[in-house]
Amino acid sequence: MLDVDAVTEILREAAEAAVLPRFRSLSEGEVTEKAPGELVTVADREAEELIGARLRDVVAAPVVGEEAASDDPGLLRALYGEPVAWLVDPVDGTRNFVRGDTRFAVMAALVRHGETVAAWILRPTEDRVYVAERGSGTWRDGVRVRREPAPADPARLHGSAATRFLAPAAKRRVEEAATRFASMGSGSHCVGVDYPLLFEGGQDFLLFHRTLPWDHAPGSLMLTEAGGVCLRPDGGEYRPGDDAVGLLCASDDECWKTARSLLVG
Repeated sequence: MLDVDAVTEILREAAEAAVLPRFRSLSEGEVTEKAPGELVTVADREAEELIGARLRDVVAAPVVGEEAASDDPGLLRALYGEPVAWLVDPVDGTRNFVRGDTRFAVMAALVRHGETVAAWILRPTEDRVYVAERGSGTWRDGVRVRREPAPADPARLHGSAATRFLAPAAKRRVEEAATRFASMGSGSHCVGVDYPLLFEGGQDFLLFHRTLPWDHAPGSLMLTEAGGVCLRPDGGEYRPGDDAVGLLCASDDECWKTARSLLVG
């Protein structure tokens, strides 16, 4: 039986040891670019090492961490080549973290046979934790979260679309569709914030193009376990080990269809 609380405690302790002491205290040499426009800090690397080492004691399985996979993309094969694998995002929203913005998270997920079966999102500055297990619902600090259906009228819907990696034509379509909704922004630049906003009712849909597994495995499971929908724009199932692009998440089936018709066509 999976010890869910043990994983929660691992994330909390790593945040206390490696992340929070650096928040608003990073020196210039502690922030670098791992790719153009992609920041990494000493907090990311240290937290990932701490979390990965201890997760193997909970379930003995390979650990696919964001920073390790950045250095060695071959690690991603574990998500479909191994029966069980861990995913770790040690600081989701690194750019926010570097700026001193509290919208960052520490996340983990457990993948079995290519499907996410358990997920954790910790918001360290608020000591707030979300947990989900497949078939057992989504929970915030021990209270179950259920997403209610959104309004049918698109003019009453609120959402966000991450357009940075969209092709020009797709980006234009999304920008033109924005006027049809009550509001549509670009998100918080931290999926550990955006997914909870969706399944707790603060937004009604989310559109992504790039779907890195450590970003989307935790939130997608939480959304579906709370009653929402998370599918590829063509209606296909999301699996963290595949190499497809695009993900549309919504409060319910009808909202997903409405958002897709306007944002994707």
